Amino acid sequence: MDSFSTLIRTASHEQHVEAETSTFMSDLLGGRLGVDAYARYTEQLWFVYEALEAPAGRLAADPVAGPFVRPELLRLASLERDLAHLRGAGWRAGLTALPATEAYADRVRECAEDWPAGYVAHHYTRYLGDLSGGQIIRDKAERTWGFARKGDGVRFYVFQEISNPAAFKREYRALLDGIRADDLEKQRVVAECKRAFDLNTAVFRALGEEFPLSA
Repeated sequence: MDSFSTLIRTASHEQHVEAETSTFMSDLLGGRLGVDAYARYTEQLWFVYEALEAPAGRLAADPVAGPFVRPELLRLASLERDLAHLRGAGWRAGLTALPATEAYADRVRECAEDWPAGYVAHHYTRYLGDLSGGQIIRDKAERTWGFARKGDGVRFYVFQEISNPAAFKREYRALLDGIRADDLEKQRVVAECKRAFDLNTAVFRALGEEFPLSA
């Protein structure tokens, strides 16, 4: 029988591919959109990570979510440095969430509040994704818009406190395999992972509408 981490990975594969191959992401990584589109995307990430990380201190003591709350993963401070670089010192004043982003952040908050195992589903889809595919985005962003390597503008993708990402991901998957949940709860967590990818894809779709390529 497959381990729970394998189950999650295979069950959400379709949604994962859909999110990664969205038109907006393809255009962004293909260098067909300007730095403004990248900055707008970074702003949307701020709302999602604020929802993920604001309750982290409280969830650290939770028997289900607690083991996943790791300080070396926290991204909000890096995102804020990137936004200051991209939008200037007054970046907060212009910060707005797309409706799709609001829906995503609301769902993360809801899980953090009422369903720690559901919070883990969102934690997994975001942080493990950033550790993996996020590195491709960082590399493209550095080359396309001339950001300093691992510097301001791409700090969100730089996990300075994780010296061995492959080992960290193995450790994280082992935590998933040991999650305190029965089979029914695990099925609900898998469904929430799929939902997380769908929410993420909806944000990409909304960004694609905001930054259409001229035909």
